Amino acid sequence: MASNFGSKYDLCPDFFAVYFKNGIILDGNLPVGFHAAMQRLIVDMDGVLADAHAQFITYHERDTKIRKTLAETIGLSELEISPRSNEHILEPGFFRDAPVIADSQEVLEKLNRRYELFIVSAATEYPTSLVEKIAWLQEHFPFVTWQQIVLCGSKKIVCGDIMIDDHFKNLDHFAGRTLLFTQPHNQKAGNKHHERVNSWKEVAQLLL
Repeated sequence: MASNFGSKYDLCPDFFAVYFKNGIILDGNLPVGFHAAMQRLIVDMDGVLADAHAQFITYHERDTKIRKTLAETIGLSELEISPRSNEHILEPGFFRDAPVIADSQEVLEKLNRRYELFIVSAATEYPTSLVEKIAWLQEHFPFVTWQQIVLCGSKKIVCGDIMIDDHFKNLDHFAGRTLLFTQPHNQKAGNKHHERVNSWKEVAQLLL
């Protein structure tokens, strides 16, 4: 059976070669969730779907009885919000109880119908977060299947057509289209060569 995919996955030749050679599907089967006519969309979790910034502020307020304002945290990394942020991120429930970023559920469900969607989180630095992240997605994004969840150490291995992320370290090496999701930690950094989006409504305007 001849392939009509062209070179769209030349971005990830080693992976693609497992399934294709000289335009022929080797085993007659596509990877789980693979759709020929769809672009592959890579979506980050923390800072894009889950409001990790709000969690750091909440935990800081719990410890100090002082609530930091948004203005006070602009330009700070998440781990700079509180002197104990490195401890907070290891606490049970930190990832499980994170608030959902506004409009992400509705928009992502629509994107899931139009794109080959994967939720990708560089989570293995914090092993206790893995179960919490999966449970969080199952609760808040039940339309995302387990095959669409990728928990990894480095996103350099990830390939696709579009990536939405709030960190330059993940977007800068990505070969496809890159959308920088605004968070306080990246507001003063400019956009580099990425497209900035300030909300999920703006994502919808660009991708739906």
